[in-house]
Amino acid sequence: MTMDPKASRGYRNRNPGNIEHVATNKWLGLETPPSDGRFCRFRSHQHGIRALALLLQSYQDRHGLRTVRGIVARWAPSTENNTRAYQDVVAKRLAVGVDELIDLHDAATMRGLVEAIIRHELGGMPYAPETIAEGLRMAGLVQPGLAHSGTVRAAAGSVVAGVTAAAVVDAVTTLAPHSDGLAAVLRALGPWGVAAAVIGVAAWTIHQRLQRQREVTR
Repeated sequence: MTMDPKASRGYRNRNPGNIEHVATNKWLGLETPPSDGRFCRFRSHQHGIRALALLLQSYQDRHGLRTVRGIVARWAPSTENNTRAYQDVVAKRLAVGVDELIDLHDAATMRGLVEAIIRHELGGMPYAPETIAEGLRMAGLVQPGLAHSGTVRAAAGSVVAGVTAAAVVDAVTTLAPHSDGLAAVLRALGPWGVAAAVIGVAAWTIHQRLQRQREVTR
């Protein structure tokens, strides 16, 4: 008998990754109470998907895990999971080897990993593609289907090309819905984008000061 994924604990908690509640982890969108006794409870499924993606990224950024074998071993330890079977299923869905390097800052790769984990944790896929996309967008990941460089990179490009304060404001405004705080914005812009942004703001500030001085001397 196949289980309905919408009847699963993870779906009811709007926590499709079954992330365990840790009081010190103040996830955005936690429900009240924030735990069902073990696992996090979120206000929306999108918040749960966001947390899933950000936690996976921390495996790469903080722990140096870049393969399905390493990521799943940490996500689903063998003390209570058939970790090897989990790794094989995820690798197959991603069409990669279990020891092949992957990048969890790549939106398409992250989407594939998130969907594979949701299917495994909930026993199927209960979400529409738009729900997954929104959760990943909230985590700062631009979805495939946009321009090759994505909304985030396109916005960053406007800063580099324009090198003006207006371009900076436009870029940050565009990035805001796609980023999780200033850190994500800076990652999206990259070193050249950040440098251009600083130059642009400085130039705009100097221009404004000169403009005010001219007005005073008239």
